[in-house]
Amino acid sequence: MIRLDERGKQCPLPVIEAKRALEAAAPGEAVEVVVDNEIAVQNLKKLADHKGLSFASEKKSSREYVAVITAGEGVKERESAPQADALPEKEPEVCHPDGRRKGMVVVISSREMGQGDPVLGTLLMKGFIYALTQQDVLPETILLYNGGAFLSCEGSDNLEDLKTLEAQGVEILTCGTCLNHYGIGDRLRVGSVTNMYEIAERMTGAAVLVRP
Repeated sequence: MIRLDERGKQCPLPVIEAKRALEAAAPGEAVEVVVDNEIAVQNLKKLADHKGLSFASEKKSSREYVAVITAGEGVKERESAPQADALPEKEPEVCHPDGRRKGMVVVISSREMGQGDPVLGTLLMKGFIYALTQQDVLPETILLYNGGAFLSCEGSDNLEDLKTLEAQGVEILTCGTCLNHYGIGDRLRVGSVTNMYEIAERMTGAAVLVRP
């Protein structure tokens, strides 16, 4: 058996390293992967399902899950000698159980939701972003600019919920000009930096635009 300890590793590393281990494994050999969250288990199951391999998992504790994938004869055969009429096989490196709605873009331009009491507005925004994590259909992208840039930075009460969304495949993009203006560029902790051209492109191309 091949054992991998992937606890503390960010998506998509557990999937990639499990895939490499399966490629190196002998037919019938098990690859045991230890991870620290349920999303990682789901991603590993997607990998096994994609390759037609047996999969089992067990929750040991709130921060320890064990997934076992058994290598099979068919894996290397499909990859090394695909049929002439078969479509190229895509590797499942998208690290989420895909519940996103293509073209749905959430735009957040403030640390507060709505106008009025700023304390209430902050609480409402926190509640809104948490509520996004609980939806059956997730946005494809979240755009953060102006005051919204603070939400993806160190010290934000929304940081963990944004990380949860990112782990499920939601793209988190924060305006670089805004980060620089507020002097918080070195505090970005989730997602990546974007620019106003891309923000305009995502907004004008959105099928559904959500503004809390």
